[in-house]
Amino acid sequence: MTAPPTSEVEAPDRAQGKVRFRSEQRRNLTGWVFLLPAAILICLMNFYPMVQALIMSLKTGRGTRFRWADPLWENYTRLFDDDIFRTTLFNTFFYLIVQVPIMLGLALLLATLLNNPNLRFRGLWRTMIFLPCAVSLVSYSLVFRTMFATDGLVNDTLIGLHLSNAPIDWLGNTWTARIVIVLGLLWRWTGYNMVFFLAGLQNIESSTLEAARVDGANAWRTFWHVTVPQLKPMILLCAIMSTNGTLQLFDESWNLTQGGPANSTMTMSHYLYQLSFNRNPNFGYASALSYAILIMVAVLAFIQLKVGDKRD
Repeated sequence: MTAPPTSEVEAPDRAQGKVRFRSEQRRNLTGWVFLLPAAILICLMNFYPMVQALIMSLKTGRGTRFRWADPLWENYTRLFDDDIFRTTLFNTFFYLIVQVPIMLGLALLLATLLNNPNLRFRGLWRTMIFLPCAVSLVSYSLVFRTMFATDGLVNDTLIGLHLSNAPIDWLGNTWTARIVIVLGLLWRWTGYNMVFFLAGLQNIESSTLEAARVDGANAWRTFWHVTVPQLKPMILLCAIMSTNGTLQLFDESWNLTQGGPANSTMTMSHYLYQLSFNRNPNFGYASALSYAILIMVAVLAFIQLKVGDKRD
């Protein structure tokens, strides 16, 4: 028998290839049709306002006198001479440096304790520690404000235990007010991060822990040299989320202390709100401040990623 001509053999293959290519095109087109509404909404609700805020940060004035700044970066250079901005910058980084490491350490400790399979009522303890995350930010801030008032529960307890002779003005002094905000943040967000660590711990192979024990490692060495390295991605994730959240902190500063006394507890986001809506609104300067916060968040996230990523 003679073989069919090459063109006759290749023709069905080309036809099948065309059909397969058209089928893939239809599937891709169907996927884009479903993604397009969400993509349009994201662009309209997120990226378009960001571009508009960038343009607005290059303008100055109010109302009908809103015009391009001269020079264009005038609002950004003004930040360096703004005493209130420097105060809010210090306050925000104080909360970041003090609260975030303590919170992540407590969350990791609690997750380790609650991951013990022999612990009774594990579900109850986990729920109780996580519950503060479900409380409204405004509600818990008002509760803390009441507790730390001069005639509140905390002062009554301290006086009753003879740890203080007179009521402490927690929210009226600079450093005590900052401590109250830190305590509020710890109470609110420790359980939230604990859940992430708990999920990471439950994904660690038990064989690695057993091998460490067989090699003679005690509980601390097993935790530090076996558990923590396997939790690094989760620790990095929680650190980045906590850093971003703290740099954009608003609710506690607004509801707990109103930024007082004398702006000593005000955060950058709180100041941004006041510039936009309270203090003779200046949208150009407020937009520049928002981009300053964005740059800080991006830079710190980049540094954390570089420091935490040890892959070759």
